[in-house]
This record gives sequence, structure tokens and C-alpha cells, in this order.
Amino acid sequence: MTKEYGYTVDRKYKPKSSIMIDAQNGQVLWQDNPDEIRDQGSMAKAMTMFIVYEAMSEGKFNMDTLVTASPTDQQISQIFEVSNTPLVAGVQYPVSELIKMSFIPSSSASTIMLANLVSNNDAGKFIDIMNEKAKEIGMTNTHFNNCSGAQAIAFKGLYTPQGYDAQAGNQTTARDYSILGYNIVNKHPEILEITKNASLTIMKGTPYEEKVQNYNYSLPGNIAPNGKSYAYEGVDGIKTGSSPIADYNYMATCKKNDMRVIEVIMGVGNWDDEDSEFNRHLYGNALLDYAYSNFSKEVILPAGKHTIDSKKVKTDGDLVAVKPKDRDGTFTISDKDVVYNSPLPFVSKTIPQIEVAYEKTSLSYSSNKANNDKKTPTNNSFRSFIKKILLIFVLLLFCLLTPNRIRNRKKNKFIISLKLLSLLVVTCLTLSIVLNII
Repeated sequence: MTKEYGYTVDRKYKPKSSIMIDAQNGQVLWQDNPDEIRDQGSMAKAMTMFIVYEAMSEGKFNMDTLVTASPTDQQISQIFEVSNTPLVAGVQYPVSELIKMSFIPSSSASTIMLANLVSNNDAGKFIDIMNEKAKEIGMTNTHFNNCSGAQAIAFKGLYTPQGYDAQAGNQTTARDYSILGYNIVNKHPEILEITKNASLTIMKGTPYEEKVQNYNYSLPGNIAPNGKSYAYEGVDGIKTGSSPIADYNYMATCKKNDMRVIEVIMGVGNWDDEDSEFNRHLYGNALLDYAYSNFSKEVILPAGKHTIDSKKVKTDGDLVAVKPKDRDGTFTISDKDVVYNSPLPFVSKTIPQIEVAYEKTSLSYSSNKANNDKKTPTNNSFRSFIKKILLIFVLLLFCLLTPNRIRNRKKNKFIISLKLLSLLVVTCLTLSIVLNII
């Protein structure tokens, strides 16, 4: 498929696991071994940052909160066997800058500083939070042993989460990480304002100013170290990751044609082959081509009147969803909502159904999806129409065949009144048919 979309790849780089979902409703647009257990490498930092943003939303601290680097933080930042940026003991780093360092150059030291901020310097407690959050959002095959993606043993005793195996990596699946991506995009979309940058300057205006580059080479404007561009229009995050046990991984989101998708690609190539790092973007870009060629975001149920499950309902808002261009779903009625039965599977049961609230109505109509304003008579309205015609015919016969005068004066007045009433009814019924009021 990658070759069909014009990308030159060698099969030896094929991802071990991949998935793509729509970011609005979590429908699976593509999957290949999505539940294979994998180590995610530095993509673990995406969960750490998600928890940091959750803590900020709860008012525990904010972007301007200053965190003073400790001598231990400085020592950790000097371990170059893991991805890092230099930190200086005694320097106060704003939370906003630590987040940039964690996302863009994938700094392990800044990630640990933020984790310690959330957990009051209890490394084990923060891993507990990570695992609890994973369960909460439906990541059923995920277990964390560290907050940065590197095994704790790699930090030479400077980072030791109590209760967790220092030699163990993290475990997750492509499916689980797409669920994390879904929650990041929908709960904290402001994260994308950072991850969309191909490069940026951290600690600007200070002696510690440094320009850093994003490892996400699919970002527009980004040039990979091999001098090539893998840019894809609409890509704006989220996180890459790699390690000797994870190989090369990639979690990205893209918005194009008003449709946002999230893709996770895991286990590209081999850690020892640096071309694997670049090839993960070829596979990622091919999946994006596939998504935007075969799916579209559409109004699947316009606001208005509809007959669903033999019930007449009215919806106040349009129901919008991503759907295959060649297939339609169906609709059913729940107690309060019209539910869209998608032809696509959903990535998780924790993600809400595609539905819109309705109210019952007794009006007779049928809904045409292509043109909601056009009305055609239903069987009930047709029967009503025939009944009206028959009643008009009977009343007109009565008016025409009944004598205008009879000898009995009282009966004469009664007949005249009855005929006038009949004419009035005929007039009203005729108007209702012409104007289609009833």
C-alpha cells in the first residue's frame, strides 16, 4: 500500500503494528496487529505530558510555575545514552519550557522534573498515576515502569521508581496509544500548539537558550538529518519514540479536509538501522494518504424531521461523522438519542457513541437524506387525504340533493343551517388539502 501511494520503501522496514482512528469518534480506519504488545520508547513521554496537563486543569500548577533544577536533575540531563537536553542545577525552569523540552528534543531530564512536580518527588507514585490513568481511559494492555521511555536502570541510580522493575521497559499496544492520542487531542488540544513546531527555541532570552528540532519529520517545514523532507500537509504532532527494544515508533495526528485522524506506528525496522527512523514517516504518510482517499467527514443526519425505527422524531442539530466514501451506516433510536450504527469498528468501548438528541413528534412526513427539506406523503398521510376527499364528496352530495325548502318551517331552518355548516366544513377541508396543513 505504501508503494501504491508513491513511497519507496524496503519491506524489511514494515511496521510490526499500526492503527489509525478518526479523532472525532474513535472509529478505526486502518489496523494491522493493533493489539501486539510493544515497548513504545519515548512515546511514553506523551502519557507523562497528558498527566501534567490534567494536573494543570485541576489547578495544581500552571505554565508559569517555576521548577528549580536539582543537582540530580543536572546529572540526569548529562546522561546522553538517553535522549536529553542540558539542565543546570539551581536554575528555575518554567513548566512551559520543560514541556517544550520533553516534547520536541524528547528530554528525559525535563520529563522527570515534571513527573516529580506532579507527584511531590515520589517517582513510584507518578508511575502509579500513569497506570491508573491508562486504565481510566481504556488502555487495557498498557503497563508503565518509567515515565520517559528509558528503563530506570539507564539513569545510573539517579531515577528509581519504588515498586517497579528498574530493568523493565514499558508495555503498550498501538490500539492503546491511539486511545491516548484521542484523549490528548480532545481534552488538551493546546498540546498541539507545541508539537506542531518543526523546531523552536527553549529558554529564549536566558543564558540557557537553545534551538531544538522535532524528531517528527512529517511536520511541514521539517528537514530530516539525511537532508530529505517527509513533510505532510496537516500534520501537527504528537510524539515519536525509539529504543533498542522498541525499534522506531510514531504517534501522529493530522487535520486535512476538516477531518482529523490519529495514527500510531510501532516497531519500524531495527534500532541499529538509522534509516528506520526516516522510513517510519513514509509508512505514516502512506496511511494518511489512505485515510484521506477513502474516508470523509460528512453530515450523516441533517437537523430536522426523520422517521427512524418507525418512530417520527425531530433532531435540532446536524450529526457529523467520518465515514467510508463507499459505505453508509444505519440509525436506531435509544431512549433519548438517535444512534449512528457505523460500518466501522470503534477503537474502545470507553469512547461515546455517535448520537444526537431528538424529540418525538406526531407530524406526518418522511425524511430524504439528500434533501431534508423535501417532503413526500407517508402511507398514513395518504390515507388521511383519501378520507378527506370522501368526506367532501358526501357533504357536497348532501348540499346538492337536499331540498332547499320544506313545508315545516323549523325543519327548513335546521336544513339550511346544516347545509351552511357542511359548506363550511368542505371549505376548511379543501383549504387544508391545498395548503397541506393537516
